[in-house]
Amino acid sequence: MVFNLKLKLVAVGGTFDRLHRGHKKLILKAFEVGDEVIIGLTTDNMVKNKFLGKEILSFDERLKELKEFLEDKGLLSRCKILPLNDVYGPTTIDESIEGLVVSEETLGRALEINRIRVSKGMHPLIIFVIPLLLAENGKPISSHRIRSGEINRNGKVLRKTSQRQIYKQIST
Repeated sequence: MVFNLKLKLVAVGGTFDRLHRGHKKLILKAFEVGDEVIIGLTTDNMVKNKFLGKEILSFDERLKELKEFLEDKGLLSRCKILPLNDVYGPTTIDESIEGLVVSEETLGRALEINRIRVSKGMHPLIIFVIPLLLAENGKPISSHRIRSGEINRNGKVLRKTSQRQIYKQIST
């Protein structure tokens, strides 16, 4: 049986560095299942220890790109973009949030959020899991692969990256 579930308020969050096809799919799913969407955007302080963190665009640059995408899709008026200073954002304190849109790789965090909510006497969130989009080489599209110059934002392979190159990038 298939049915369409539409919630009043859902949340989605991330770094959204070099906004790519996977990010866009995740964000668009949030608008598909929610009338209104809270988008948590990680702050500069939160991303400094990420893979190639020094190359992650600033919060302001990522915010600008995110707003341009939402404006282009006619969705900016249906969302509120909040800075994320921790991995939970408002999801563990705001009872009006009904759903959470995550990728396969962040499902564990969503389950953790629900455990916290339930321990506080709050209702668990309905979790929508989006599969990772693959680049043309069959590996997931990711911001760190884009930052390293391996693929572009649409998943086109630009150059092959060896394990040695990955280790060198991590070490520097």
